[in-house]
Amino acid sequence: MKKRQTIFKKYLYISMLVFFAGLLILGVMIVFFVTQYWENDRWESMKKSATAISVSVTDNAAPDNDKITFGKEDEIAIKTTINMMADSLNSDIIVTDLQGNVLLYSYGKSGIDENTVITMEYVEKAENKELNEITDFAGIYDTPYYVVGVPVQTVGLDGLYSIGAVFVTSSAAHYTEYVVTLVKLFCSVGIVIFALMFCVVGVFSYQLTKPLRQMAAAAKAFGNGDFSIRVKSGGNDEIGELAEAFNTMADSLAASEGMRRSFVANVSHELKTPMTTIAGFIDGILDGTIPAEREKYYLNIVTVEIKRLSRLVTSMLSLSRIDSGELKMVTQTFDISDTVLNTFLTFEQKIEERKINIIGLGDNKPLYIEGDPDMIHQVIYNLVENAAKFTNVGGDITVRVEDKGSDAFVTIKNTGPGIPKEQIKFIFDRFYKTDESRSHDKNGMGLGLYIVKTIIRLHGGEIKADSVEGEYTSFVIRLPKKKDTGKRTARDKETKNNERQEGEK
Repeated sequence: MKKRQTIFKKYLYISMLVFFAGLLILGVMIVFFVTQYWENDRWESMKKSATAISVSVTDNAAPDNDKITFGKEDEIAIKTTINMMADSLNSDIIVTDLQGNVLLYSYGKSGIDENTVITMEYVEKAENKELNEITDFAGIYDTPYYVVGVPVQTVGLDGLYSIGAVFVTSSAAHYTEYVVTLVKLFCSVGIVIFALMFCVVGVFSYQLTKPLRQMAAAAKAFGNGDFSIRVKSGGNDEIGELAEAFNTMADSLAASEGMRRSFVANVSHELKTPMTTIAGFIDGILDGTIPAEREKYYLNIVTVEIKRLSRLVTSMLSLSRIDSGELKMVTQTFDISDTVLNTFLTFEQKIEERKINIIGLGDNKPLYIEGDPDMIHQVIYNLVENAAKFTNVGGDITVRVEDKGSDAFVTIKNTGPGIPKEQIKFIFDRFYKTDESRSHDKNGMGLGLYIVKTIIRLHGGEIKADSVEGEYTSFVIRLPKKKDTGKRTARDKETKNNERQEGEK
């Protein structure tokens, strides 16, 4: 079975890989620059030593026809100086004449003695101050050496002239040893730092991904229908914000699931009740159980139940069109005041039965807007139906249609029990029914105001609700009078996004 690689491990591996690469690049750069500095310093020290010996030879030697001779005491002093410098530099120091014959040397540790002859090529380079290279010194050494050469000069009638050369040599193996030592030191320090960073990054990554693992576990629980799990926020960083957003989503899913179950139960009940009633009365008429003189009465009940089923199916179709994005407008210019008036006439019988007073309906002047008249009629119908349903007997419904610049405002306000303040923000959610509406409206499914809000948004407008519990409920609609293509496109996109998000709740 293939072991699952968690995001924690991936994050840790990537972090370690990046850190290791950075540490490696840093190490290479440090080793390069330090060794370059060491090598340049080595060249400079050897050159200074060669120059110092050259000056010492010039001061203590007696030139004789381009040859160099020393007094016994002077030779001892120069040899002492040569040996001291050779020891401090861990190098060989050689003094020759212009023919390459060795005159003085440091101990002869490398097999160099008075019988050794330095190749003229190196003597000429030293005489011209151009000898500064890594070489085996024409076979004198078995391995490469750093070789620096300077001339020994004295003053004659025609000015300075060379009488010999000083060579300072140092094994290149010293450089290699230095580099190896430096690399070992860096590796040791790097391993310690890498181990510490591994622990630090591991702990940090574990803490960082902990909320993500909790979210994964919660998501699995959501898939199994358990919406009770929440993720601990843990801070104000991006992960904390993600955790808060996840918890908000969980709350929304839990609420949506509750409404969905309530909706399924309501729809099942609403479909079953009228169908049972219709079937019972029809069967009673057909088998003669219901007397002929009572058939009309029961057929009227059947008609009411059929209309109830029709409203249920219409709401479900509207919801389906909203979810699928198929709710399209057929735009034309129409009088919204006339739409409001005709809608109230539809509820005339119910209004009279409840002795409701209509205020302001006859005062509204014609106001033409661009939109879908059928959709706007559905909006006004749902709001007037709610107002007539929840207005107290003998109460008032106030309606106003107002022209305010580029917008038309429609206000429908009714007296009655009102809506609790804490429930106002939820009334436009689909499947939501206030506790008050459950007792007054047992046929509703909580879709009416959701459809109203969607249609208003589709027109580029907005709807707001206000209520004082025990006094009144008011709905205010704002609709643009003229269609603005640019704004309308943006609003359509916003509406679809909102509908999609609400559909996912």
